[in-house]
Amino acid sequence: QVQLVESGGGSVQAGGSLRLSCTASRLPYSTNCMGWFRQARGKEREGVAIIYRLSGEPYYADSVKGRFTISQANARTGVYLQMNSLEPDDTAMYYCTAGCAGLSRPGNYWGQGTQVIVSS
Repeated sequence: QVQLVESGGGSVQAGGSLRLSCTASRLPYSTNCMGWFRQARGKEREGVAIIYRLSGEPYYADSVKGRFTISQANARTGVYLQMNSLEPDDTAMYYCTAGCAGLSRPGNYWGQGTQVIVSS
């Protein structure tokens, strides 16, 4: 079965950086989109960044443009999310997803999540 495993979350002060990793296994070859969604306490889940594996084209939520960068791992075995200039509003559980079709359409495959806490 498909497995997505995230790592790299943690606690940082505002202005700091974190790099999230998502390693995929047994992902169908036809899966073209992978990305990151997040959910803060008391808020709805939102798309943060996605990337289309074949083209390498990324898309970002307006709230993270210029601060976050999504990239693919070698052999398209996963994705990374480099998060710079972190803000307290970035505090959330971050989830890797595969099979997405846009920032508002997550895929059917999900990781277990990794917590990011940004303190002011």
